[in-house]
Parts: sequence; C-alpha cells; structure tokens
Amino acid sequence: MARIVVLDYGMGNLRSVEKALERVGAEATVTGEAERAAEADGLILPGVGAFPRAVERVRELGLDRLIADRLEAGTPVLGICLGYQLIFESSAELGGAQGLSLLEGEVIALHAPGLKVPHIGWEPVRWERDSELTDGIEGTTPFYFVHSFTPRPAEPTDVLGTAEHGERFACAIARPPLYGVQFHPEKSSAAGLRLLRNFAGICVSKSRIKGGGGRLRAPDSASASQGTLDRGGAPA
Repeated sequence: MARIVVLDYGMGNLRSVEKALERVGAEATVTGEAERAAEADGLILPGVGAFPRAVERVRELGLDRLIADRLEAGTPVLGICLGYQLIFESSAELGGAQGLSLLEGEVIALHAPGLKVPHIGWEPVRWERDSELTDGIEGTTPFYFVHSFTPRPAEPTDVLGTAEHGERFACAIARPPLYGVQFHPEKSSAAGLRLLRNFAGICVSKSRIKGGGGRLRAPDSASASQGTLDRGGAPA
C-alpha cells in the first residue's frame, strides 16, 4: 500500500484529496509536519487561492526544502491546481512572487477573450505523450478545472497534457519523479481516480526500488464508479 502525504499548509481541499486517495487504495495522511512527510512513499502538494500567500506558507513550514529533498531522493511528488503552479519559477499573480523553481517557467493569467475567467468546469484534456501517470486514461478525457492562472513551462518536453479555454495551455506536466496537474483529479470522477491510482502505483514502484515494498489495495468498486466528488475551493 502506498503511503502518501497530502501536504497541509492551510490552503487546499485537503479532505477531498485524502478521501480520493483512500478510494484508490492508498494510505493517505494530511500533515504540515516535514518530519512526518519525509517518511512517505509520495507527496501531494494541493492548493486553492493566491500564489503569493501559498508559497509564503510553504516556505514558513519548511515544505519547500522537504519537497526538494524528497525529489532528490527519488520520491514522487504531485502538484494539484495551485500546487501545480507553485512548482514553477514565478507567478504574475497579485504583483508577482517567486515559486519553488522545481521546473523552469512562469505562471501567467489565463488568456481567454470573451470567455469567463475564472475557468470553472469540465474541459477535455489532450495527452501529448505517454506517461505512467495517465496509463489507462483515454487520449481526450474531461477533467474538472477551477483557475484563473496557468503555467507556461519553458521546456516543451515537460508538457504531458493540454486543455483549451481561450488558448491551449499546459494543464499537466511530467518530469519524473515530479508531476503536476492544473485540474482537480479528486473532483474528476472515474478518470481522476484513475490518475490518482496511477500516482499511487508510481509511489509503490519507487518504494520497492528503495526497499520499501508495499502494494495497492483494490479500490472499492462502488466508490470508483461514483460520480463527481464534492466541488469547492477558490480559483488558482
């Protein structure tokens, strides 16, 4: 069973992510304590709200150092929504702020003339290449979005998936063991649960390589077939 920590820095739909992980057979823990998180097979950096305050909180808790250290050790990390944006170098939101600089690129306002921003709702995601993270998910699959800003990765090979709202934007990246998605997999029905199960599988594989062992528990079929999970949260 994959032991995955959902990092708590005070800005995120933590319980919904925790519940979704449990439904796909992972052992999920929500904590902001770096010492406890360091023992996990994988980390999830969630988030809703404003970039500058979020990155400030992450640094106050020492989670920036934790994430960098665990990535260096080969531990898988998944950024979700605002957490996905935080892994880049900077954001233009609210006057600008420096990010965690785990990937090259900046976060800018979504360019969608004539369309509503924040971008809220379901949008088809087009996978640009294969990845363990998207195994078993069809090439164009709807996921649930809530955001006003979007990253512009500097390295095209980091882009895993794209979506369109006014412009086509990078909504998923993969540079293993680092992954990120702009959409909310925990709110995206069966496809979102599959993506989280794939991430848990990646964590188990890495753990075995490092001698951790473990296996995934079979997901509850009723939960996996349930419709969209609870909605909520502010745009990022």
